[in-house]
Formats: sequence, structure tokens, C-alpha cells
Amino acid sequence: MSQAENHADLQIVGMRCASCSSRLEKALNQLPEVTAVVNLATEKASVTFDPNHTNVDELIKAVRDTGFDAHVSRDFAAEKADRLKAYQQEKLRFFISLALIAPMVLEMLLMPFDIHLSLPTWAAWILATPVQFWIGARFYRGAWASIKHGSGNMDLLVALGTSAAYFLSVAIVIFDIHQPVYFESSAVLITLVLMGKLLEMGAKAKASSAIEKLIQLQPKIAHVERDGQILDVSAGQLRPDDIFIVRPGENVPVDGVVLEGASTMDESMLTGESMPQSKQANDKVYTATLNHQGMIKCRATAVGSHTQLAAVVRLVEQAQGSKAPIQRLADRISGIFVPVVLVLATLTFFVWLKVDGDISSAIINAVSVLVIACPCALGLATPVTIVVASGLAAREGILVKDAAALERAHKLAVLVLDKTGTLTEGKPTLTSLRPSATSSVGELLRIAASLAQHSTHPLSGAVMEHAQAQATMPLPVSDFEESPGSGLRAKLDGIPYLLGSPSFITQQGIALDDGSILGLQKQGKTVIAIAREQVLLGYIAFADRIRPGSRIAVARLRGMGIRVVMLSGDNQATAKAIAEQAGIEEFIAEVSPQDKARYVASLKNDKTLVGMVGDGINDAPALAAADVSFAMKNGSDIAIEAADITLMRNDLNSVADAIDLSHVTLSKIRQNLFFAFAYNVLGIPLAGLGLLNPMIAGGAMAMSSVSVVSNALLLKKWKPGEPVPDSEVEKTVAVNTETSLSSQGTTS
Repeated sequence: MSQAENHADLQIVGMRCASCSSRLEKALNQLPEVTAVVNLATEKASVTFDPNHTNVDELIKAVRDTGFDAHVSRDFAAEKADRLKAYQQEKLRFFISLALIAPMVLEMLLMPFDIHLSLPTWAAWILATPVQFWIGARFYRGAWASIKHGSGNMDLLVALGTSAAYFLSVAIVIFDIHQPVYFESSAVLITLVLMGKLLEMGAKAKASSAIEKLIQLQPKIAHVERDGQILDVSAGQLRPDDIFIVRPGENVPVDGVVLEGASTMDESMLTGESMPQSKQANDKVYTATLNHQGMIKCRATAVGSHTQLAAVVRLVEQAQGSKAPIQRLADRISGIFVPVVLVLATLTFFVWLKVDGDISSAIINAVSVLVIACPCALGLATPVTIVVASGLAAREGILVKDAAALERAHKLAVLVLDKTGTLTEGKPTLTSLRPSATSSVGELLRIAASLAQHSTHPLSGAVMEHAQAQATMPLPVSDFEESPGSGLRAKLDGIPYLLGSPSFITQQGIALDDGSILGLQKQGKTVIAIAREQVLLGYIAFADRIRPGSRIAVARLRGMGIRVVMLSGDNQATAKAIAEQAGIEEFIAEVSPQDKARYVASLKNDKTLVGMVGDGINDAPALAAADVSFAMKNGSDIAIEAADITLMRNDLNSVADAIDLSHVTLSKIRQNLFFAFAYNVLGIPLAGLGLLNPMIAGGAMAMSSVSVVSNALLLKKWKPGEPVPDSEVEKTVAVNTETSLSSQGTTS
């Protein structure tokens, strides 16, 4: 594929079964520099192409040449309107067909009660003809298209089966043969197939309801401040930097940042987090989240397709349109399925003709084989389950990029966790100041703030935050110089100062008290030192608190049989303390970003599936190296881009939930594939032996697809793991508090 590539999502019209989607996918992939994935459940083709060789018009032409129709996918509301229109048309055809077959069906229904209503043969012929050639015209069109392209599909099987029954009956009438006619069989069969597709359309609509619920949450009206007045305008008219008001009980119209006011927001629809989140000045708010209390004034930062909600919808649609590797089995089978069925039906005809000598019985039994073997259920077994699962995941704040990641997650044997921002909150807090005999707490803080004021390192930020809380003003510095990840040097009133890691200070020839430093590090703290003209002024300790849910999440993961490993750039003592708090037995300390990626790759050498959870830019190489990668939402954009699964809720329990959902989803896919295969393995022999008449076969075929979709919908009963018990939260907080305040006597 050329570097200059484009992507297009095409909405496909006219696919009926797995053979249709396989044929279309093959046709698109035969175009130069085109890679296409066709999804039967969503009726979409996801196409990547080189614009120097192919364009969208040529892609659509290729779809039409294959016997289907297509257009570039539009917004969800427009596509839903089209689906609703198609559903109404399908329903109208079904009821017309039902009305036409009613007299024939009534005759059959009354026979067990010894009530015999004899419908004239000519009347049955008249009623069956519009059903066969008007209502059933779609099957002839689809069959002809598949024959032109040298393949077969459901339409071909239905067209052959119903035509055989219909024209056999016509021959019996015209030539006055003393045989029963089968007009009702062909007409009822077409009606049953229509009923099955109608039920299937309704079930598939329910499967994609997760996206619809997300979109419906976005308000239509926004209260915008213009020229000192509050105006109600369409939310779609908002632009970046517009000022808008959100009142209590209203949803936020676009992404923004709070300028004035304070409130609590329900963000569960985006993150899956049930607890309201407090918001005040400078905090971010997101489209469609609910304002519980207090009026807030906000500035718009992202609108339309750039909002967080739009990104979520895109990711869910991307996952729903992708193809799981397990689907390949169904695709291979569906590619040869229809020709095999045609051979079996032909054999059934000749065997019955030889054994029974009755041509009508031979034809009817062959028709039953054709009809019951339609591969609809086989094509829906995997994709409709993926549609439901990805919607469920989004509801819980788990955004899956593609179906392959969801399938692989349940096979993970090892999960590598970055420490900072994953196990911990990722925001260090200054916990203690330990001045030397030549300094004091106040002087140590003032000098540290003065040196840190021009640095962007997280520890420098923690120093400045603590200094502001203590009303300590930094002094001007000169000759500022920073060594990334190690420390910095600068001059105050012409005197050189150093601030940095113990190793950085030691490299400058300054002696440190290793015992004091190790004591702090064993409490899970990060330590830096400050010196003036080769004289140590003291130490500053920081704690990055472990997230309340991390410990129970690690326990859940280990309970799933997953080996959990923590990687950290911190020193050995600090890393060990954090690992113990989280319940992790295996950890690697003082790891560089490059080493993280190499470590993940080394775990994969024995073909073990390895997952990685991270949040920072330095985690991106390791995330890319993992078989399945998870990124925390509070992480950098590059980490989220590199990850297969994004966790909207910054809680490690979401990883356990994603793996659990993967287990449940793959189990449901296997159930559906088993049902689809078993249905055909049992149904075809029964039909061939004459134990199923065409109408029963048609009803069974119709309901097989519905049963597969309905079974997939049972996934909606899945619930994420139990929340962290209060006792566990208190235990974790107690550990954090104990380590943070262990040096209470020396805290500023």
C-alpha cells in the first residue's frame, strides 16, 4: 500500500448472507492497492485505498458490478432514517405476502381439526404468482447477480427452491397430472424468509443501540453568551471559543473548559464512572455529560466531529465494522457452502427419483435441502456479537479499536503495567522536607521553588504547588540549566545551586546519607536532594499515591491466571514499595522507555501473548510492541493512538473488565458458530431424507438467523466486575497516608 492512502466507509445495500459479504470483499480486494473488510452485521465496507490508483467512485462501481448498491456512509441519524425506511418497506411487503397466502395457510391449519376447506387449484395459482414474482423478485435479482460472478448465495438457493416448487405445480395444472400442487409451499416459503429478515433487521438495530444512545444524549440547544446576552442557538452552530452556559439538569452541548461556577457532572456515559465528578474553574467538561447542580459558564474547546463524544462514536463504529480473526473460518466455509449445497440437492433429487420413482417427491425434498441450507446464520454469528460487545464496552468506558484486539485479550498470559499514571495517580505530591543542619524547612522550600519554577518536570510542578500552598514566593534565578530526567542547576544571587536525583547530586561530588534516602524510598517515595556550593542543604520526598482500585484490580487479574509485571523508571526501593502496595510480586525498576519495549518483546519470544497498560509518551514503544495494549484516558495522545483499547475511566479495573468481556464475547461467538454449523449439519440430512417439508425448512432457516442474533443480544446481560469494596479503599488509603506522613516531624 502506498504511503498516500485514503479511507472510506461504504454503506452496502442488498447483502443477504455470508456468501454475499465474502463475494463483495473479494471483488473489492481485487482492485489495485485496495484493502477492504466487509461486515454483514453492520452492512458496511471499510476500505483503505491508494488515491493514485483508485477513487471512491470506482469503489462504488465495483460494488454495483458485484450486484449490490453502495454509498459513502453518512452520519448515524441519516443512516438510521434509511434503515427505518427499508424496514417499513420490508414490513409492507411481508404483510401483503401474508394476506396473499392466508387462504392457503388457513386450509392447512384447519386440517388437523378435520375441517376441510378445498381452495381451488386455480385460486392457489393466482395467489402464489405475485408472491413468487413480485414479492420474491429480490431473490431472482440476487441469484442472477451471484451467477454472473460465478458464485452462489442465499438468494440463489431460495430462488431455485421456490421456483422448483412453483413450476412443478404449474406443470401439474397444465398437464393435468394427478399429483398434489405445491403453490402454498413456494409462497409460504418466501413469506417465511421475509419474516426472518424482518426479525433480523429489528434484532440488528437493537445490537447497535449503544451508539444511538450516545448520540441521543447530545443536546440540540445551547445557551450562548453574546454581547452580554444569553441566546438559545442550535448546538451545531457553536464554534471554538464561544462562551456557553450550562444550567442544573442540562447536558453539556460541546467540549469545553469551565470559566466560572462550580458543579458536579455525571460523566458515566463517556467513562462508565458512576460517581459524579466535581468541576470548577479550568476543569474540562465534555459533550452530553449531565450537569447535576450549579450553573457553570464555559468556553468551547471542541465542537462537532472533534468532541470527545464524536471520538467515542468513531471508535465504536470502527470496532463494529472490523473483523475478528475467528470469522475467517466462517468466511472460508461460506465461500464453498452454496456450491456444496447445490450438489447435495441434486443428489437428493436423483436418489429420491431412483428409490421412490415420484418426481414430485424428489423435487420437494431437493427444495427442502436448498432452503434449509441458507448460510445466513453462519455469516451473522461473529459480526453481530462484535457489534453488541463493542457497544457494551463503550458503555463501560472501554473503547476497543478493532475486533481482533477484543478477541486476543482473553488469551493474555502476561500483563505488563507501567507504574506512574497506571497503578498510581500519576501526580506526585510533596510529602516531606528534610533540611540538613545547615538549612531549615522554610529555606529548603524557598530554594527548591526558585530552582523549580522554570522546569516542566512533574516533581518541579509538585514543588511549586506546595510552595503556593505555603505562600512561599520563589526568588529570581540566572544561568538555569536542566538535565532531563536527572536534575537542574541555576544561580541565586550569583551562587550556584543544584536540585536533582541522588545520583545526579552524587555525580557532582557531593556526599549523601544513603540510609536516610533508602528509608524514604522503602516507603514508596521519590527523593531529590538540594545542594549549594558542594554543600548538602537537604532532601525533599514525594509520593505518587496508588489508585484506590489498583490493588483489587491486580487481584482480579491474577485470579484470571494472568501474570502481572510492573515496570518503573523509579529506583529499586521505591518500585518495590509501590509493587507491594498493589499486590504485585514481579517488578522491574529503573527501566528506560526503550527497555520497556524490549522487555515486552522478550516476553513474547516463547509465543506468550503479552498485554501492556500505560499512559505516557514513554510508554508508546512498549504499547506498540504488545499483543494487546491498553491506554489510560488521562494519558498522552500518542499513547492512546498506539493502544488497541482506550480506558475512559482511569482505573485498572477497566483492564480486568475488558479481558472479562473478551472471555464472554468469544464464548458467545463460539456458541453462535456451533449453532450455525449444527443447524446445517442436522438440518440438511433431515431434509434430504424427506423428514422436513419445504415450509418447515423455510421456517427453520428464517429462525436460525434470528436465534443467532438473539443469542448475541444476551451479551447485554454482562456486567463489569464488582466495584472496589469500601474496606479495600480504606486499606489502600491508610497505606498511602502512613507512608506519606511517616516523617510528620520534618514536614513543612
